[in-house]
Amino acid sequence: MFSLTRTDGHVISTDPARLDLDRVHRWLSTDAYWALGRDRETVVRAFAGSLPFGVYRPGDGRQVAVARVVTDGATFAWLCDVYVDRPGRGHGLGGWLAASVRDHLTELGVRRILLCTNDAHEVYARAGFTPLDVPERWMQLDRRPPVTPITGKEQSGGSPLTVEA
Repeated sequence: MFSLTRTDGHVISTDPARLDLDRVHRWLSTDAYWALGRDRETVVRAFAGSLPFGVYRPGDGRQVAVARVVTDGATFAWLCDVYVDRPGRGHGLGGWLAASVRDHLTELGVRRILLCTNDAHEVYARAGFTPLDVPERWMQLDRRPPVTPITGKEQSGGSPLTVEA
């Protein structure tokens, strides 16, 4: 297991036993645009099949951030579900987390780490991430059901949500 302590006492750990999955589920399902409405069982399964990185504050050890890495541990990794608790933002925890994930995966020999972000490009750029050079070479199969923009819940087969002014 990987563990690293920052000068201010925050700790990053890949120990899955330290994860507060109730807290992680709440963060992702209610405040992370990419995971709104995600059920707890999906969060538990996703983290069980991934390399988890938790960030814990000094003193009480309460979890304040999380990241999940899907990887073969040798050649490829997908960094996802990166979340810093709102009160903990603005203190460099997200950048430290991204750089620590990068460094740990590099030590394992992983040469390609991908991620997708809608709004944190600067954070990841400081950790050395760059836009894809040739995005037209990449393809995807996305089987996620459509999600309503207001609730983040999957749409049922009914009529689309409309809002009148």
